[in-house]
Amino acid sequence: MPSPFPGMDPYLEHPALWPDVHHGLIEALRGALAPRLRPRYRVVVEERVYVTGVEGAAFIGRPDVSVVRTEAPMEPATVQAAPSPLRPRTVQVPLPDQVREAYLEVRDVASGEVVTVVEVLSPTNKRPGVGRRLYEEKRLQVLGSRAHLVEVDLLRAGEPMPVSGDGRGSHYRLLVSRAERRPWADLYAFSVRDPIPTFRLPLRPGDEEPVVDLGALLQALYDRAGYDLAVDYAADPVPPLEGEDAVWADRLLREKGLR
Repeated sequence: MPSPFPGMDPYLEHPALWPDVHHGLIEALRGALAPRLRPRYRVVVEERVYVTGVEGAAFIGRPDVSVVRTEAPMEPATVQAAPSPLRPRTVQVPLPDQVREAYLEVRDVASGEVVTVVEVLSPTNKRPGVGRRLYEEKRLQVLGSRAHLVEVDLLRAGEPMPVSGDGRGSHYRLLVSRAERRPWADLYAFSVRDPIPTFRLPLRPGDEEPVVDLGALLQALYDRAGYDLAVDYAADPVPPLEGEDAVWADRLLREKGLR
């Protein structure tokens, strides 16, 4: 069953559903690109792993196992405790949360060099904190290199990634930054009412660049993953649509018999 929306389905942005959508979209992109780019290029899934919970604590890389030396326990001292009139209160302590963010690298088979980086933004990239800080550092590294950058933002919530020029006023964005054109880049800004734009994947000069139909990939993923079984179209999406967009979505869903 296809999504009722012509482009990005806002119900897929729900925090409980988005991690699965993100993972599925990364794999769908690799599945679509790898056969078209071989034998010149490989498409590799890479992953950022970091820990959040206490702000400022971040461990970048793959998870590891800590080895702690255990010493013999000391004999407990006998202390006569004075009676206390205070009773303890029940509190919560912040627990670390391990975050995994997958992205794609298109690599030259002969040299192993990264030619293009494809990022699909996560909620942690768009709100203040370690996730955004780490992503912005990685983004600057790519923009300062010879690699192209494709940045896919299918989330309405949070602060968009910085660009100079007309980068606001839309729900969603696709950024295609070609290394040879920097600081200029192509920004595709679109709303919940629009089809997702297609774009050409930047590669090495002289190589044929495949057209990426992200909307078709997302529709196929929606059907394959059975997201219609996980979405309640009778309720508002999270985050909710506003104003005329909310009226438009309500009318669309009623026409489709989903409300």
